[in-house]
Formats: sequence, C-alpha cells, structure tokens
Amino acid sequence: MARRFIDLSLPIEEGPSERIAVSIEYYDHQFGAQQMEQIFSVPATELPEGLGWANERVSLITHAGTHMDAPYHYGPLCAGQQAKFIDEIPLDWCTGDGVVLDMRHKQDGEEISTLDLQSALSQIQHQLQKGEIVLIYTGADRYWGDESYPERGSGLTRDSTLWLVSQGIKIIGIDAWGFDRPFSKMRQAYQITGDVSYIWPAHFVGREQEYLQLEKLTNLDQLPSQGFTVYCFPIKVKRASAAWCRVVAELKN
Repeated sequence: MARRFIDLSLPIEEGPSERIAVSIEYYDHQFGAQQMEQIFSVPATELPEGLGWANERVSLITHAGTHMDAPYHYGPLCAGQQAKFIDEIPLDWCTGDGVVLDMRHKQDGEEISTLDLQSALSQIQHQLQKGEIVLIYTGADRYWGDESYPERGSGLTRDSTLWLVSQGIKIIGIDAWGFDRPFSKMRQAYQITGDVSYIWPAHFVGREQEYLQLEKLTNLDQLPSQGFTVYCFPIKVKRASAAWCRVVAELKN
C-alpha cells in the first residue's frame, strides 16, 4: 500500500510575511555555463545545449520559513545547564506520533490556556503520551503571503507550555508566525500592566524545562487529530539557535 505524506512546511521565499526579509538571488543555466567555462576552461558553447548548472544564493535568518527552535534560542542555560544548540538535538526526538489540537475558535492574539488544551484533548478522546509531537492548529497559515501574517493566530502561555512539557512532550508545533501570542499583543499587555511576564512567556519556559518548538507550520487542516507520524529533522547549523526544518506527516493506514 502506498505511503501517504502531508507536507507541513512553508517554502523559503521572499515575501511580506517574514519580519526579517529573505533574499534569494537566482543564477540561471546561462550564468552557470559562464562559470563552468571559467572553471574548466571549456567554451560555454561546447556544453550540452550551451547550458551549465543552475544555482541560488540565499540570505536569511535561521528562523525564516518553517523552522525548529533549539533550547539555546530561549536562553544560554536550561535548568542550570548549557542549553542545547540545534545541532545537538537528539534525532530520536524529531519523529513521533502526532496529535493536532484545534484552536481555531481562539481569536487572533488570544491566549491558549491549559484548559483549552485539555478540552481539545477531551474532544478527540486522547491522552498525551511521552514523546508525542503536539501540533497547535490556529488557522494562521492561511494568511501566509500577507503582511498581516505575523500578527495572526493565538499563542500559548507559560502555564499551558509547562503543562504540555510535563506530559512528556519534547516538541510542540504551531501554524502561526510564533509560539507566543503576536508581538503587538504582548507589547500592549506590558504597556498596560508594566508586567514583564507578558513578554515571551511560553518561550521563556525553555529556560526551565527542555523542549523544542516548530513554528510556521502549514496544512494542519489536512491531518486527522491523531493517527499519523511526524518527521521534523532540522538542518545541522553549528551552534545555532534554530534551523530550517522540512516537517512532514505520514498518515497511518
């Protein structure tokens, strides 16, 4: 029986949805022929069809596109120990049974509480198991390509993140720009209250408890709530806080 895969990754591309711009410079086959002429001392016209290789030069941060945040992103230490860089993440963490928790009823900028998570689990009659990969479905990915994308979707809180980690969950993913609430909502809450705990509360959990985030997922609407396997191996960038990740789900027969 054919294996069925769902791509949960957004492309690396130039566009208004990235807060820090991505730049891709494309070198076509004519340009490649000129390079090969210089390297091999062979006239470009003698190459098959007079064409060489194609290539690209990409300028971007490690948090562009669909990516995995390493514990080092949250702070230099985790539970008093050196926080792991992305190239130190154990590979066995990066695959596991997946669970989708539907949070589309939450408005843009709302908090996702522990009760919200527990209610979603109750609705699908699932009890979390150690090593599962939890994917938070906010619906924000439908705004990819629009400048409003970073401000779309809901976000986890300190308490809801701690609760998931306490269930033995090492990897939590979300289809929004970030794991916490949008920046404007966190900034507004801080300006009103003066309480710094409103700033990046879910991320900062990673200074106390070791866990990883997948951000900017897509196509969660194509998944069942359970009954699939997630594969999310990050690119091995030395001593980095994050890396691009081709996240894929395999549906179980």
